[in-house]
Amino acid sequence: ASGGPAGGGTAGAMAGMERLLDFGNPMDVPLLEQVVQTLQTTADQNLRNQANKVLTALKEHDSAWQTAGTVLEQSNDHATRFFALTVLEDAIKFRWKALPNEQREGIRNYVVKKLIDITSNDDYTREASKRTFVNKLNLILVQILKQEWPHNWPNFIPEIVDSSTKSEVLCENNMNVLRLLSEEVFDYSKEEMISDKVKMLKEQFNSEFRRIFDLCQLVLNSSQRPSLVIVTLRTLLRFLAWIPLGYIFETDLVNQLLTKFLPNTTFRNDTLACLTEIAGLKEAKYDMIFQNMFITVMRILSQQLPLETDIPAEYDRAMEREQDFIRGLSLFFVSFFSQHLDILEQPENHSGAVQGMMYLVSISMVDDKEIFKICLEFWSKFAKELYDSDRLGGGGRTSLLNLGSNPGNFARKNIYASVLQRVRNVMISRMAKPEEVLVVEDDDGSIVRETTKDTDAIAQYKTMRDTLVYLTHLDPQNTEEIMLTKLTQQNSLTLDVFNWNDLNTLCWAIGSISGAMTVSDEKRFLVIVIRDLLQLCERKRGKDNKAVVASNIMYVVGQYPRFLEQHWRFLKTVVHKLFEFMHELHPGVQDMACDTFLKISQKCRRQFVFLHPTETQPFIEELLGTILNTTRDLSPHQRLTFYEAVGHMVKEQENEAVRNKLLAALMQPASTQWRQLMEQGSSSPQALTELTNIQRLADILRTNVRVCSSMGYTFRPQLQAIYLDMLHVYKFYGEQISQQVRESGPAIVQHKHIKVMRVVKVEILRLIETFVQDAQNNEDIANNFCPVLIEPVLLDYERGEPITRQPEVLQLFTAIVNKLRTDSNLAMDGKFVHQMLGPLFNPTLELITKDFVENPEHRVNFYKLLGALARYSFEQLFSVPPETQKSVMDSIVWAFKHPDRTNSELGLEILERVLQNVANAPDTFAQPFYSKYYLSLVQDILYVLTDRLHKSSFTMHTTILQMLFTAVAQGRVKEPLNPSCADNRAFLVQTVSTTISEAFPNVSRADADGFVAGMLEPKDPAQFKTHVRDFLVRLREFSGDQDLDQLYSKEREEERLRKQQQLLQERAAVPGMLTQQEKDEMADL
Repeated sequence: ASGGPAGGGTAGAMAGMERLLDFGNPMDVPLLEQVVQTLQTTADQNLRNQANKVLTALKEHDSAWQTAGTVLEQSNDHATRFFALTVLEDAIKFRWKALPNEQREGIRNYVVKKLIDITSNDDYTREASKRTFVNKLNLILVQILKQEWPHNWPNFIPEIVDSSTKSEVLCENNMNVLRLLSEEVFDYSKEEMISDKVKMLKEQFNSEFRRIFDLCQLVLNSSQRPSLVIVTLRTLLRFLAWIPLGYIFETDLVNQLLTKFLPNTTFRNDTLACLTEIAGLKEAKYDMIFQNMFITVMRILSQQLPLETDIPAEYDRAMEREQDFIRGLSLFFVSFFSQHLDILEQPENHSGAVQGMMYLVSISMVDDKEIFKICLEFWSKFAKELYDSDRLGGGGRTSLLNLGSNPGNFARKNIYASVLQRVRNVMISRMAKPEEVLVVEDDDGSIVRETTKDTDAIAQYKTMRDTLVYLTHLDPQNTEEIMLTKLTQQNSLTLDVFNWNDLNTLCWAIGSISGAMTVSDEKRFLVIVIRDLLQLCERKRGKDNKAVVASNIMYVVGQYPRFLEQHWRFLKTVVHKLFEFMHELHPGVQDMACDTFLKISQKCRRQFVFLHPTETQPFIEELLGTILNTTRDLSPHQRLTFYEAVGHMVKEQENEAVRNKLLAALMQPASTQWRQLMEQGSSSPQALTELTNIQRLADILRTNVRVCSSMGYTFRPQLQAIYLDMLHVYKFYGEQISQQVRESGPAIVQHKHIKVMRVVKVEILRLIETFVQDAQNNEDIANNFCPVLIEPVLLDYERGEPITRQPEVLQLFTAIVNKLRTDSNLAMDGKFVHQMLGPLFNPTLELITKDFVENPEHRVNFYKLLGALARYSFEQLFSVPPETQKSVMDSIVWAFKHPDRTNSELGLEILERVLQNVANAPDTFAQPFYSKYYLSLVQDILYVLTDRLHKSSFTMHTTILQMLFTAVAQGRVKEPLNPSCADNRAFLVQTVSTTISEAFPNVSRADADGFVAGMLEPKDPAQFKTHVRDFLVRLREFSGDQDLDQLYSKEREEERLRKQQQLLQERAAVPGMLTQQEKDEMADL
């Protein structure tokens, strides 16, 4: 009974909200307050959605900003006033240049007056809502300054400084404004403003900084208002990174910070932050100031936090402010040591350097992730520098940490011997968990299998591993001594110190230094370690204890392939121990045993296939004879890992006949089952439709795939034996699935039988793809494997029901084209590409052109196939009827317009390749292509260039735009783009400028013409990119796109890759530093 009135009330409320969008009448401030409150507080989802819709429409209206003043003056509701400020801020950001001068000046004056009115007395500092309101006003003022200063507001700096001297309360907020302005100009400007504007603002700030600095000095010298001093220190902190050094070192600033503010706990944290920023500067003529600064900090620190203090315990007991101080100390020491160790390594300063580092070692033990990351980053660089210094004997070089280069440099590590010993202890006791370790302790203290990867821990492990490798090189004896002492304690019968965490970190540390010792030292060390761990495993009782020890044994042995490869008896013992662990049912142990076995098989595979002295047969033969017993307790995925590992061993046998015999023995259980199933299917095809048999086929094929993945092309005899039967199974299941779909509808594909049949088809495709990718004979693939694929695979794809088409088919043929490369044009007497395209092209378009969401795997794989064909078979790809050629180009456009980044980047890569081929093609092909597609491609690329969903591909957009515009500028487009205009250059400027002006009405025609004409001028790629980027930043003032950061993503990625490759080369020179993955990357390079 109550439903009617409530519903009517809701409808009435919704209708009432719409009155806010009637700009013909004055703003109804009470109604606006009601709508804002509705959005924030109502439980009625319909009302909330309507309120959000109305407020969004109001905010986006061109005239909405004109109501902001009324709302701010009449409303007492904080949320409503904040909404009005947001509307005003958006107008300043995105519509400022479209406003008349008097309106701009009116907004500016209003904001300044409002700020002065509120911040001229202390009241606003006592209420959180008022402070939030003032902070928003400050941000709005900074947005105005970015538009108006200095050209339309040349007196801003004198005005804000003068007003600050008249009122400490006002001065406090003015400092916040200056800090925000500094951040906008020097920290965030790259993504916000065009490069010329940034340069101008920086120059203006520098030229007027004397006034600001004098104001800061006035506050620091005279103010008795603690909050003002704190704000001034925080503002000064933002200035220190860019102001001329004379302001810092040729004034009393440093002394003032050290003597007046650092000893005072009220200002200590902010002062330390300023000193940290100063410590990060480097100028030789100020070395004495840096030295005195460090000495003074150490003196004050010895009073506030004596070196003998248990800093980790103190941190745990401390309040937040004291914890921030310890965090600040870590940043200060890291900053100072990174820049000025050359000063501290003068003989008179050695004790101070060691004392400071001892502080940092103690801080490194604090139980705080962020603090440890700060310390770890320094210890990693410091250890590397000492290693380089020790290895080079102190020769002159450029140093990451500005370490000393005196004649006694070769002995520098001796200065820090006591420090390095403690750092080794820190690294060993806090070593992060490596990725390979799967047995972990959960929150309840139980030992379980890890279910998710801790990416932070993996990254931290890599840094800690590098650090410990360097530290080991500096003193391998000390590292060994620390590790063996800790291991003895864990293994002691008298000391009750066995602890999962301590044993884990110790073993992870032991595994991390593989290769860092000499061969003889490593042998002696490992013999003790493995012996003690095996004893510990035998001695410990309880499933959890045994699982922890087993996990550590497997991790350690997996990290030392060099030792195992050279010591067969140890290797054999370890492998038999792994086989024991494969029968251990504790969670994670079997997985780790199989993973470790795989790793050892990859690294030591040769040892398993030849006959060792005192042995009667190669180990591989013994293994194959007991393989069923060894794997009986393994789950299916573990068994696959085991078979993959054995495949690596078999591949290593160089004698082809012996290798084929071993392969047959390895695959014998699977092959026997396969023959039995084929015989059943031959006599009664329906036997292959029984669920149990389908599942058996899937398991057999998975085993083949994994062994093929490790054996590569040497797997050929096994694949050849089952190839034709496999394709018959593929065709049979394809027909079965399509028939079921036709009879029962698409929902049948979710039936268990059908799903497992599809799995079989996928595994067949995956097996062929795995084999092709590692094939070593293109002619063999083209003549013996490709022709028989056409009927069972391609015709099944073409004729089968759409829902049954496997995306892996596209993936397989992409792999074939990428393997054959240009040979694909000759395969099957030159017919391969066309015979492949026919069944794949239109059936796939049928799946992916309905919308942008359905069939994502088909979409990605289709574009990858197009990309491969554009690279290796361009002529055949485009030697198709005109309507098919148009479909190809349409597909490429759909790809780069797709909202998913993977698809859009694939489309752009294909288009780039197509345009390169067209540029090199004869005019008989190129000119018709340009006539058909040139203008539409330009418009489509401009569309994605200005669309926020595709910003991440900015670099590719500019590359393709430059290719298109250069083609016209250099006269390569010879046919008129428009029959009524013979001058393609003039026509292009006119057409594109018109398109831009229509899409962005507030962009003047002159600006659009200038942008297009600039793209036709000769430029290198970097200049062209800057030209386009500056235009997009200018467009930002008229659009709601607030994040242009991704316009720089390509530069950042290129710089990251360059540094990564450089770092890889440096790491390769350090024994034991490269992981197996990095060794593989080096091989690829």
